[in-house]
Amino acid sequence: MAHADATAAPRRTASSKWIAQAKRQPGLVCGLLVVALLLLVALTPGLFAPQSPYAINIDDALQPPSAAHLFGTDDTGRDVFARVVYGTRVTLAICAGALLVSAVIGGLVGAVSGFFGGWLDQVLGRLIDVVLSFPPIVLGVIITGVLGPATGNLVLALAIIHTPMFFRIARSGALSEAGKVYVEAARCIGVPEPVILSRHILRNVLPLVLMQYMVLFPLVLQIQAALGFLGLGVQPPMPDWGAILQQGKDSILLAPWISLFPGLAVLITALALMLTGRALQRSAGRR
Repeated sequence: MAHADATAAPRRTASSKWIAQAKRQPGLVCGLLVVALLLLVALTPGLFAPQSPYAINIDDALQPPSAAHLFGTDDTGRDVFARVVYGTRVTLAICAGALLVSAVIGGLVGAVSGFFGGWLDQVLGRLIDVVLSFPPIVLGVIITGVLGPATGNLVLALAIIHTPMFFRIARSGALSEAGKVYVEAARCIGVPEPVILSRHILRNVLPLVLMQYMVLFPLVLQIQAALGFLGLGVQPPMPDWGAILQQGKDSILLAPWISLFPGLAVLITALALMLTGRALQRSAGRR
């Protein structure tokens, strides 16, 4: 009995810690729950929407929300609920992929720039300033407008827009690490500069880049949806929240549900990601 009580106590302690953490940061808990649900929907959309997002039925066009069609139907009779559910995978995959590309490129280039400094840092800094001189949505419109509306071009545009943010956070981290004692010690014993960069600087910069990834995700989602609404993102018939918004704008007075539900999906997802990112940022700052 004494042994059972001893093993039960740590479990109660662990559970009490989780409860205390949830009370201190309810935003983080709510955000994580919504993000977990979104990931489940993105990975298994068929569990939530048995209807096909591509099935056209003109006889059911512009039907309001009902038991048969939870979010109603669009002007071709496609089920809006199915399109929003399947659009979760498309939208999140585009945002995650674009942000990953910008994190890898911006993080590596920023770390190299901050570590080596000199003329390389000056040149790269000026190039980043040029990109930052454009408002993000304007730069996205320019890139997708020149290259043409396509999924690959949308990913490229989003990556270019957000690379400077990763460059700056990685550069500042590399500058801070480059002046520390362990770097000077490594140089004194003859460790090559590229080895110091790859084995020490990048390892310490990586947490900053990952944190920036979480913070920027809701911003990427909003820009992606805005470009899709302008017709510069994913093209029909592929389901995407921004593309569904664009499709529903012509019927906003007759069938507002076409734009309402993908708009709510963007809003709720961005809010959940923002709550999660801010909470993790505060937790990292306290450490």
